[in-house]
Amino acid sequence: MKLPADVGAALALAHASGLERLDAQLLLAAALQQSRAWLLGHDDEPLSKHLAERIAAQIAQRAAGMPLAYIVGEKEFHGLLLKVTPDTLVPRPDTETLVDWALEILQPLPGEPAVVDLGTGSGAIALAIKHRHPCASVQAVELSAAALAVAQDNARRLGLSVRFHQGDWWQPLTGQRFDLIVSNPPYIAGTDPHLPALRFEPINALTPGGDGMKALLTLIDGAPDHLRPGGWLLLEHGYDQAEAVAAALRLRGFTEPTRRLDLGGQTRVSGARWLD
Repeated sequence: MKLPADVGAALALAHASGLERLDAQLLLAAALQQSRAWLLGHDDEPLSKHLAERIAAQIAQRAAGMPLAYIVGEKEFHGLLLKVTPDTLVPRPDTETLVDWALEILQPLPGEPAVVDLGTGSGAIALAIKHRHPCASVQAVELSAAALAVAQDNARRLGLSVRFHQGDWWQPLTGQRFDLIVSNPPYIAGTDPHLPALRFEPINALTPGGDGMKALLTLIDGAPDHLRPGGWLLLEHGYDQAEAVAAALRLRGFTEPTRRLDLGGQTRVSGARWLD
């Protein structure tokens, strides 16, 4: 492959490799530590051999399907710029639906409401809640040590005080109760045809295998032991899992579940209160 000699040639290579224009601009802007607007006026800016090799390799990675967030090392979520790595899921805009609902629940609560995010990954949900509702006492749990290190680094860099635990779902939270429990657990069915397209992301954060319900049921079953009276459980799930999640919530004794739609109009988050 002929290496691009300048910015214009790099953009042309990206286009020829099948990258969308926005992806190409974002990739180059990150590599050059410049803005997209800067690129438009600097087509003839020369590239060093080292930089040209790195950009060509990144273009090839993106053309092969690697998420742009992994290549540039960051992703915006709910107004925060988060570090992401292949040890964490790439935060999705649809997950902001869960954060928005959580903030609505927290807004009228007095004092320092207690919140926990289970399976925090990059820390996206926990950090967004703490950022938007600073008086909340926020904790987060993650099984993967590598993912937890990313979340802790994001918290330090953003100056947000979140207490992190390494462990399997409820295990690190013995004896604790919360006003709000949130989670975006693995919920994709093991046979889902979309999984191969997500091959660059950590498989354990995407699917528990089977019908995709295992983690959701674990969270629903354990939540009452960790909720204060009147507390809420909010769960992100697949567009086709809302009825199964609602049935499990009712069976466990939660009040009538309610739902929120994602940006595409699909049911994405279900929630219910624990009144005992």
